[in-house]
Amino acid sequence: MGKDNKENNFVPHEIPRPEFPKRAVITGGMPYGNKTLHFGHVGGVFVFADVYARFLRDRIGKDNVIFVSGTDCYGSPIAEAYRKLAESGGFKGDIRDFVRRNHDAQKQTLDDYMISLDIFGASGLDRTAEIHNEESDRFIRRLYENGHLRRISTKQFYDEKAGCFLNGRQVVGKCPVAGCQSENAYADECDLGHQYMPENLIDPKSTVTGETPTMKDVENWYFDLPAYNGLMKEYVARIQKQKNVRPLVTKTIDEFLKDPVIYIKNEYLDRYNEIKDSMPAHEFIEEPKKPSFTIKFTELDEMNKACEVLSVNGIRFRTGKTLVPFRLTGNIEWGVPAPVLEGEEPLTVWVWPESLWAPISFTKAVLENRGHDMEEWRDYWCSKDAQVYQFIGADNIYFYGVAEMAMFMAQQGKDGNLSDPPDGELQLPILCANNHLLFLNAKASSSGKIKPPMADELLNWYTPEQLRMHFLGLALGQRSVSFNPKPLDPTIEPDSEEAEKPDPVVKDGFLLSNVFNRIIRTCFYTTQKYLNGIMPVGDIEEQVLADAKKAILDYERFMYRFEFHQCTYVLDSYIRKASKYMAKNLGDAEKNNDNELRRKTLINVFHMIRTAAVLLHPMAPKGTEMIREYLYMDESFWSWDRIFEPISAFTGGLDSTLKFLEPRVDFFTRHPSQFDSADTE
Repeated sequence: MGKDNKENNFVPHEIPRPEFPKRAVITGGMPYGNKTLHFGHVGGVFVFADVYARFLRDRIGKDNVIFVSGTDCYGSPIAEAYRKLAESGGFKGDIRDFVRRNHDAQKQTLDDYMISLDIFGASGLDRTAEIHNEESDRFIRRLYENGHLRRISTKQFYDEKAGCFLNGRQVVGKCPVAGCQSENAYADECDLGHQYMPENLIDPKSTVTGETPTMKDVENWYFDLPAYNGLMKEYVARIQKQKNVRPLVTKTIDEFLKDPVIYIKNEYLDRYNEIKDSMPAHEFIEEPKKPSFTIKFTELDEMNKACEVLSVNGIRFRTGKTLVPFRLTGNIEWGVPAPVLEGEEPLTVWVWPESLWAPISFTKAVLENRGHDMEEWRDYWCSKDAQVYQFIGADNIYFYGVAEMAMFMAQQGKDGNLSDPPDGELQLPILCANNHLLFLNAKASSSGKIKPPMADELLNWYTPEQLRMHFLGLALGQRSVSFNPKPLDPTIEPDSEEAEKPDPVVKDGFLLSNVFNRIIRTCFYTTQKYLNGIMPVGDIEEQVLADAKKAILDYERFMYRFEFHQCTYVLDSYIRKASKYMAKNLGDAEKNNDNELRRKTLINVFHMIRTAAVLLHPMAPKGTEMIREYLYMDESFWSWDRIFEPISAFTGGLDSTLKFLEPRVDFFTRHPSQFDSADTE
């Protein structure tokens, strides 16, 4: 960081300010429509997406930003959840009614957390479904026309007892990918996002009857993902140099770009030697210190043929992470209709692919709602002046970082498969992936002994702004972090030493509810007492201006990099410094009855309040909007085009009347449940 060592002031010309796009789309993932939102949806993804969307609205203009998400209405988790509930009598209505109920509940929760989506659509409901069906048809046909689809006959699980094919979540087993310990593996993906061919699933069982299913041949359309291995390597090499791409993203994508390999336990070495010549050509890799050996292939098809040989000969194995054909269609009835490309029987689109281009559908819906031509979506998705930012969890990097990026490249045409698309072609989004948000120091699981809370349940104990600030400060971009709300921790005994410690969620909110609240209230009450409620304006001290500029530029740089926890640190330092300045100078003015010092101090502190309020606006929108209301300022107060201007620029250089602040009014509040026993500084 460029600094003047004497003054510790920011020297802006030493670090170029980051550049932001002229237009932006922000996406917040798509929660499945089989249930309401749990705390991880909000605390691990949506809060971060919302803060960035709000920041960009202030930074580049709200008319240039589109923030979208929606309920993922399709997929086997929804079909299976509905089937079980309907069979038990727990739900009356069809599957669309079931999804709508959950969609409405999800939207209400997001509203309660002040998630400022321009649309929270639904891939299978109402107008957004119509637009999404059209976009899905267009997207897949473009892949087909460009020669990137393969019609592949594969085996699908079939329950002989039930007499039906099984969809993805109706089969459970163990993940066949080496190194994965997941016991929650489904037909062709595990709960950690690993992909594999269905026939490689270990110990499959039908969730419908509990029987071991058989395999029957079915034909589906697949995107030729392995053909993009080289381009994906180019893409990773490029984004590794970008300061706003986290290492978690590049590292995870790169793990899937390895050559196809099979891991076999050493106990099968003799049996392998007997049949190795019946397998496609491969490289044998001996690893003396490991319990298994490796055989490596140059092509995925060769590895799959080897898997068949190994299975027939009773040799157990695991495959390594590698690119496999990405399935686009299936035979599940509840799904987006797939285009009929070569006269095949009508199919539906597999849920993961269509959820990847659903944000394009939702962007079109937003534009239509704004009275624009839906074709303007290209200005946001296909322009070098624009940028799409996708906020996701670590488990979904394969889909967004590998499958989506390759399919977006493939939209360019047969000869335009570039890892850095030209202007006018579908651009590649920037991924902001968070690590896992744990619960009480363990991975959140609804099947565990301690059930993780649903997002709306947390609002019984905390305000939305307390939770937003806490989640932002957890540094999920660097590591997995545990969420430890005291009211929901059954291990804390009443009157114990642990029970006496501050609740970490409440503690993080003290910066607003205690420190910043006190600064604002003191300035308003002092102005009302000594200056008849007229806010003074005038020259601001150079050091105060320098401190504000440093905070602004540091915050901007960290926000560009998605380092949200660093943004909270910048605010913490700046607000506490303002508090010390105010306490000393207003104290001296009171002690000496010095009206001039009091006026000068108020001029400086109101500049600090303005600066802190603008930086806090994306994080704590309710409290900061209240500040703007009491200052009688218009919306331009938030614009970064005026970020370095003093309040006098908004008042025409004249002293300005403030809205009267009644006694004991808070700009940032605590939850009612905290007033009896809340810790204070």
